[in-house]
Amino acid sequence: MANVIVNRVKEFLKRFPPFSFLNDDALTLVAEQVEVRFIAKDEFLFLQGDPAQKFFFVLKEGTVHLTEKEKEEVQVMEVCDEGDVFGVLALLGRRPYILNAQAKEDSLIYAIPVAAFEKILQENSRVALYFAAGFASGQVVVRTDLSQSQKARTTFKEVSKDAGLLIFTGQSDLNYSSQVLTCAQGTSIQEAVVAMAEKGVGSIVITNLKQHPIGILTDKDLRNRLIAKNKNYDTPIDELMTSPVITKKKDAAFSDLYLTMIKNRLHHLIFTEDGSPDSPVTGILSDHDILLSQGNSPAVLINALLNTWDLSEMAKIRERAEHLLRYYLENEVSMDFVANIISEINDTIIRRAVQMACKKHEAAHPEASKVKFCFMSLGSEGREEQLLRTDLDNAIVFEDVPKEKLESTQAYMLLIASDVIETLLACGFEACPAEIMANNPKWCQPLSSWKELFSDWIHSPNQEALMNATIFFDFRPIIGHKVLAEELSEHIYNEIAGKSIFLNFLAKNALLNPPPLGFFRNFIVEKSGEQKDKFDIKLRAMMPLADIARLLILSHRLIGINNTFKRFEKLADIEPNYRELMLEAGKAYEILMRMRATEGLQEGNSGRYIQPEKLGKLQRQLLKNAFAPIDELQKIIRVRFQLDYFGS
Repeated sequence: MANVIVNRVKEFLKRFPPFSFLNDDALTLVAEQVEVRFIAKDEFLFLQGDPAQKFFFVLKEGTVHLTEKEKEEVQVMEVCDEGDVFGVLALLGRRPYILNAQAKEDSLIYAIPVAAFEKILQENSRVALYFAAGFASGQVVVRTDLSQSQKARTTFKEVSKDAGLLIFTGQSDLNYSSQVLTCAQGTSIQEAVVAMAEKGVGSIVITNLKQHPIGILTDKDLRNRLIAKNKNYDTPIDELMTSPVITKKKDAAFSDLYLTMIKNRLHHLIFTEDGSPDSPVTGILSDHDILLSQGNSPAVLINALLNTWDLSEMAKIRERAEHLLRYYLENEVSMDFVANIISEINDTIIRRAVQMACKKHEAAHPEASKVKFCFMSLGSEGREEQLLRTDLDNAIVFEDVPKEKLESTQAYMLLIASDVIETLLACGFEACPAEIMANNPKWCQPLSSWKELFSDWIHSPNQEALMNATIFFDFRPIIGHKVLAEELSEHIYNEIAGKSIFLNFLAKNALLNPPPLGFFRNFIVEKSGEQKDKFDIKLRAMMPLADIARLLILSHRLIGINNTFKRFEKLADIEPNYRELMLEAGKAYEILMRMRATEGLQEGNSGRYIQPEKLGKLQRQLLKNAFAPIDELQKIIRVRFQLDYFGS
């Protein structure tokens, strides 16, 4: 009977990380030591402030809420699902629980003794990094499928609450300080503080006569042990330092270094020649060093962008974002999360580029620099769908100025735009072949001119106007006076109201690309030219869905939803008769985005052209399934916008 239970535990655990990373022997060893616990509805597994148990937990069945109580108010911080791992932070970090764990229905819990995992953590770097990733991002539930966590989707922009994964790029990239500030025993706090200030560091290592480390003092220690205790600055450093110290060799495995810091709640780890405290100091590693040099989590990248004015550094950070994207795609993280993350990184680069340009030019243009403006992303970046660094589409709208100041104001805005475009090109983006960029005077205009342009496109919807509409109607304000962009949105919807003829033309445009399968259910491929026999996933699959989503959202006069799959989600709510079709279309678009991005990363290009014969059977079927909603939606549009009577 015992073997049957162990096998059931094994079969369950191996479906979920980090257990899926274990070989059969290691997994058996863990399964044999698991305690199966039944928690009745409303019962608590642990309470906020309780000392950590000798187990961490995996939810087998039921639902567990992790809650926080503040001033008599209970807030749900996480909802645990089947396979979620929780209670690890308290255990490995050796600290009391920071949340309550309460069953919201009768639940089965697997309690896993940490003793069973200690050897695995030391020997299996993938398992160690899995937990390190969770700790680095501040997660209380460590999970690999971020799509399971609504909180992960909604709080990723808050750098301090980043829900992304930390990707380690290799021991050779580990940055640490080899020049360590040290002082002798008996040194006064005053001398130590002066030395720290002169070197601009947040710690000092106390050594004996052999240069062996015996203690460490940090900024935090100064606050808590000197200032808070009202001690004299003549106090010997020995009285305030943390001692003994924990040391490692600098060539130790990253997972070993990082988990040592987590387990012992260290902000600094001292390197010595042989890894013991009884040898000379060779370096020091801070948690800040780890995050900035090794962490490819969104928060780390965004934080690094916000703390640099150096163009080459920005380019390196954006390159690291490409590794993050690759990791997310390989691990099938949900597409809306991925799109949001990459868009936020791109947006941060644009904001930084605009700030740098303004800083550079405002002194020479005191009047023009006071004019309010907004930098906008258009097209796929405007829809938060630009995963790869494909061509740029952007524009500037600035407030109306007196006629005599228009030329000088526009000249200043073009200077800003040119610098921003240069920054983006340096970060690996490509220039728009059609020059739909803010450094083109045509797309750097005052608000009134923009309104005239949009009105012309709506009133006279020729082919060029419709092409512009598909790009410009997806604009999104990135930085600056966003009210200008909002006013432009209002203008568009007011102009469209009562002018169904424009929507008819837009609908006709949405039918230009028929479903991308031929009569014999083969992919429609390019017949000639450089891309002969390749399938254009952008033109034949993604654009039809993006055009349909835009058309239907405009027809419902809904403002502020740009993203294609979010548009379909909204349409599912407001068109209940077609709910399933709209949701299917949104999922199809996500599949197409994923396939294009994966292709682009593999081939080192835009991912637009795919060779069908290189696709596996499953990929081909998945791609064909994504085409089904296009046909259905185009039939609906043909009827709804009366295109059979409209010359289509």
